[in-house]
Amino acid sequence: MAETPLVIAPNLKRRLSGVTATVVRLIPIQARMIAIRATGPGLPPEVPHIPLIQAATLPRDRWRVWHARRNTEMALGLILRHLLRRKYRLLFTSAAQRRHTGFTRWLIRQQDALVATSQKAASYLERPATVVMHGVDTDIFQPAADKTALRRELGLDPDAVLIGCFGRVREQKGVDLLVRAGLRLLPDRPRAQIIFTGRITADNQAFADGLLAEIRAAGLQDRIRFLGELPWDQVVRHYQALDLFAAPARWEGFGLTPLEAMACAVPAIGAHVGAYETLIRDGVTGSLVETGDLDSLTDALRHWLDDDAARQAAGIAARQHVLANHAIEGEARALVGIYNQLLARP
Repeated sequence: MAETPLVIAPNLKRRLSGVTATVVRLIPIQARMIAIRATGPGLPPEVPHIPLIQAATLPRDRWRVWHARRNTEMALGLILRHLLRRKYRLLFTSAAQRRHTGFTRWLIRQQDALVATSQKAASYLERPATVVMHGVDTDIFQPAADKTALRRELGLDPDAVLIGCFGRVREQKGVDLLVRAGLRLLPDRPRAQIIFTGRITADNQAFADGLLAEIRAAGLQDRIRFLGELPWDQVVRHYQALDLFAAPARWEGFGLTPLEAMACAVPAIGAHVGAYETLIRDGVTGSLVETGDLDSLTDALRHWLDDDAARQAAGIAARQHVLANHAIEGEARALVGIYNQLLARP
């Protein structure tokens, strides 16, 4: 390691999650701006990181920043500072849009500074927070050079109008709403297909099995498909293969998937949850639909499925919108500014 880190970003979860994805995509860019390292299990080699034991035994020669995004990481930061006497300024980023538990509120009160990923998330912190919205890496998430060839490589129909919904398969994500909208719309639209990517956990297996039974009963098992959990690079390629993205979640902390799709020039449909109202320009880069409302989702899908020209124009507008407002470099710079403020405290 060329230099001792000034900032540590823990990631105490091995499986891919929204928080893990944030760390994986953000740290390499921040590392160009400040000496930052991630720590925790299962991080890919391209992410600058150090072993957790090293993060816990850094010299006490100066203050550093411990940037937590989970309760466990806030708690570990407190242990490092108060039990192991490491000189860490404690920073927490919250995406949650709900009242926190008593334990979480206590952890939040111990932090030196707070970041929220949206104004709504900030309103639940009961302490001042700086709002820093997520961005996406527009060099990674970009339109495919040849979508037809890409689809052939991925085993997808090159002639389909392809709708995607990515993330863990569960009711919270509105997967059932999209399946049932598809059952309504696909019989009369032979080009339309839907793909889901994401893990099905044991507690959601019955939920998924019920949806698969409905799909089979309608004879649409070849056009509404669950692809399972894919490696990250394959998720990106599947975004690039899409014509339309749907995120009909019933609840969301921030919700990065519509931004990732839009960066690939794919219009996005999202419910009024998370930061979707800020990310999606209704009627321009996609549509906003009523939360949990099957009819609203069906109407939006119908509009974009039935108007190829409007869908393509919205895809172009979506890419331009992300480039102008939600590139990851802006998020990285804002966070580095907060790190520097904490490091400069007497």
